[in-house]
Amino acid sequence: MPSLMRFLTVLAALAAAVFATLYSLATFVTPQTREMTVTIPSQRLKPPPATAAARNSQTAGAGAEAAAEGPQPR
Repeated sequence: MPSLMRFLTVLAALAAAVFATLYSLATFVTPQTREMTVTIPSQRLKPPPATAAARNSQTAGAGAEAAAEGPQPR
């Protein structure tokens, strides 16, 4: 039984130390705010039109349509 109480006391002391550290960081440290700029590629802002994708035989949808039609001669 003494070893159990010693173990629980050590765990309680560690938990108290962690709690005290977190509390002091949250109370005494203030974050510095600053302006942030993120560059977004233009391809993500304006995707290609849907008609161009339908004409392209290499798109994912074209493979399903070609499989439904049958094998293509080469």
